[in-house]
Amino acid sequence: MEAQLAQRIRIFVESGQVRSEVADFVRTELDALAADECVVTEETAGMLTSHLLMALTRLRDGEPVEGFRTDDIAAAELADHPQALRRAHAVSVRAESAFGSPFPESEINFLAMHFALLRRDTP
Repeated sequence: MEAQLAQRIRIFVESGQVRSEVADFVRTELDALAADECVVTEETAGMLTSHLLMALTRLRDGEPVEGFRTDDIAAAELADHPQALRRAHAVSVRAESAFGSPFPESEINFLAMHFALLRRDTP
């Protein structure tokens, strides 16, 4: 993993914002993206990393995640990115296995948008 991206994760853990098991989960997901030939760097995946760290923390802590007013727009945008949506659903399944509950659909859509952008930025 790129040093700057690893540092981002370390800052979240060291500041007490996320627990180590959440950080480990995110590292594994980023490694899987890299293995799938995505360019995973601070520049391309920094926002995805932060989003996933915080979303998993909310999920793990049982905090409610409300729907977003842009859910319909996100779903329409994702119609052209079925692979990103499948990946986000797969992350949700793994999150449920690791932390006890899946992501709500709005969170899955946001993750899928990150994945679609990451795929777009990968040659």
